[in-house]
Amino acid sequence: MDREALIRRLEEITGPQGVISERNQLRTYECDGLANFRVVPSVVVLPETADQAQGVVRACHEAGVPFVARGSGTGLSGGALPVSDGVLIVLARMRRILEVDLDNQRAVVEPGVLNLQVTKEVAGDGFYYAPDPSSQQVCSIGGNVAENSGGAHCLKYGFTTNHVTGLEVVLPDGELVHLGGGKAPDPPGYDLLGAFVGSEGTLGIATTVTLRLLRKPEAVRTLLAAFEGTDQAGDAVSRIIGAGIVPAAIEMMDALAMEAAEAAVHVHYPEGAGAVLVVELDGPEAEVAHQFDEVERLCQEAGSTTIQIAEDDDQRALFWKGRKSAFAAVGRISPDYYVQDGVIPRTALPEVLRRITELADERGLRVANVFHAGDGNLHPLVLYDGEVEGQEQRAEELSAEILYTCLDHGGSITGEHGVGFDKKQYLPKQFSAEDLDTMQLVRCAFDPDGRANPGKVFPTPRLCGERPGPRRVHPVEQAGLAEVF
Repeated sequence: MDREALIRRLEEITGPQGVISERNQLRTYECDGLANFRVVPSVVVLPETADQAQGVVRACHEAGVPFVARGSGTGLSGGALPVSDGVLIVLARMRRILEVDLDNQRAVVEPGVLNLQVTKEVAGDGFYYAPDPSSQQVCSIGGNVAENSGGAHCLKYGFTTNHVTGLEVVLPDGELVHLGGGKAPDPPGYDLLGAFVGSEGTLGIATTVTLRLLRKPEAVRTLLAAFEGTDQAGDAVSRIIGAGIVPAAIEMMDALAMEAAEAAVHVHYPEGAGAVLVVELDGPEAEVAHQFDEVERLCQEAGSTTIQIAEDDDQRALFWKGRKSAFAAVGRISPDYYVQDGVIPRTALPEVLRRITELADERGLRVANVFHAGDGNLHPLVLYDGEVEGQEQRAEELSAEILYTCLDHGGSITGEHGVGFDKKQYLPKQFSAEDLDTMQLVRCAFDPDGRANPGKVFPTPRLCGERPGPRRVHPVEQAGLAEVF
């Protein structure tokens, strides 16, 4: 089926208003939040219902055309980067909250629903949705499912996978299936739901998502502690976790990140601070009061120079506004920047942050650090000027070295941004060839033709008809007893 015939078929499914084929309009969708990579898709389709989304995928399957699913486009790994000969399926118009079941603490939503909208929908009844990426005002639930997004409060409450209990999914051949237990807490059988969440659009498209809702805690208390540098702030993090306290969140910002956030939202960070921690505790009133006193003491013992306690909801919101606006705010102090995402053990924070500074100095660049300190999920922002010859390349090299440093300390190349297109070349640094072959067997089971978000996650996707390597003979079979079983 040629392009024009495919466009006509897609228009039959969604109506002409749901298909974009003019090149100038297509350029709107040429990248996601990571603008370093750009590809203009052949066609963009915006389905409004699950039936339309299923029809679009089935049309792609019948035409032998690859497709990429896209939510709000806020991803930071090139996960929603289009393919030039494929269809980009944008789910932003599927934004209905289909059901709210407070008795069972569940909400059923379409993939285009914005993250923060879920909490707004149930806040008046004393509930909320826990995963809170910094982009939660604009990122979509479908994108969160694809990337297994986290957020500041994932330290205590976990990632998206901990809050999705069921999915309606369109497989790459157009078949509609249901994964998970929906409102049931733990269905039997293989955990296909867990396999799908975080699969970065390579196994199909979620058209309906069942979410777990939580009751608002009785008490919430937040402080901002300033330190001379990241060494002392990292020590405070280790002391807090080592004392058996699990805050809802522990976030760290270094001096450069504070400079950017201050220019944007005017938090009034303590003058001269080399790093700050935002620590939030929630839970029963008595428990929070006791642990909050402990956190203050531990911060002071680690060398905190100033501790500001949020006196009301407005001040608490200001602390968080500074933290959550930091990524975008960095644009105030640098014309370009590269967002990285790696994970290390908490105890390695001071050493790794020092090494990042050394690596940046070697390349004549700056790095702003703002991240989830409680679980060691770093978000170094490599600052550069794309108009200066060689700086962009040095920034990419520095970003790679930061990931290698994370791996050297027993960490990971990503904590919540995904592998996508940007990091696929680093995956063999973390996993063996056998590990990657096993992962690709899962992908092939869902998508044997390799048409769902091709070119992402794996550096060299193999043909699904191939065996991953020499067949391992089971000991029972080797003993000639296979027929007994």
